[in-house]
Amino acid sequence: MEQNNETSGGDFILLGFSDQPQLEVILFAVVLISYLLTLLGNTAIILVSCLDPKLHTPMYFFLTNLSFLDLCFTTSIVPQLLWNLKGPTKTITPTGCAVQLCVSLSLGSTECVLLTIMAFDRYVAVCRPLNYSTIMHPSFCKALAGIAWLSGVGNTLIQGTITLQLPRCGHHQLHHFLCEVPAMIKLACVDIHANEVQLFVATLVLLLLPMALILVSYGFIVQAVMKLKSVQAWHKTVGTCGSHLIVVSLYFGTSSVIYIQPKRSYGHSQGKFLTLFYTVVTPTLNPLIYTLRNRDVKGALRRLLRSDQNS
Repeated sequence: MEQNNETSGGDFILLGFSDQPQLEVILFAVVLISYLLTLLGNTAIILVSCLDPKLHTPMYFFLTNLSFLDLCFTTSIVPQLLWNLKGPTKTITPTGCAVQLCVSLSLGSTECVLLTIMAFDRYVAVCRPLNYSTIMHPSFCKALAGIAWLSGVGNTLIQGTITLQLPRCGHHQLHHFLCEVPAMIKLACVDIHANEVQLFVATLVLLLLPMALILVSYGFIVQAVMKLKSVQAWHKTVGTCGSHLIVVSLYFGTSSVIYIQPKRSYGHSQGKFLTLFYTVVTPTLNPLIYTLRNRDVKGALRRLLRSDQNS
């Protein structure tokens, strides 16, 4: 690492998994396969949702936004990660680091809000079915999606700017595989208590609050279905909400450990693997979950494949 430090100048050194070189070969293959599946799966969902008229509904409008977001999110992280995993060079330029931090932070924050909006959509569909088309009007759905994207940008303008302006006194080694706010804060050579408080407040607003709103939404959904006392209603609700619940559990479950749990309560290795899961693995699983558990998407895929064969 000393040689890298000397030759990298002002570049940041992403130590990542360099202490386990034998693991890097395995991770390179896993990350590459996951990334290719992410590109394929999310692109397929976007195309199917746009091309099939039957999927021109609020649910698939938000799912299209989620798939596009996941494509951009992984692309902001994975190419640099693959480059670092394939050889001894682990550097990233200051500009590249700033771009990666801002883009991944913005998209990660957007995903938290977007998943909350999708839970609200499911609440309206189950609890207010007669008013669904009136409430979830296309213009209202676009406004909600806009709020999600703007919230990510706003969070980045605050957190990203504050983090990047911290004096580092020549510290350039990140014990991580990406430029992420918690890892970047640790490089500061000044008191970071105010930054940790600010990060905690942002976590409350963009992680814990969305989790609470999602739980409330599904609490009302369960309550509404229990009143019906119908097995068919239960099956329909599980089919409608099951995929979203699994995606929410995967994303919030892993990211919350990174941003909520005290920084010293888990080792560097555990934190890196959890980050790897929600930044690389989860975007790969999302399209699989929605495809395997959703009859509408599977039916749309079959219709598109048949139309291609007939043409």
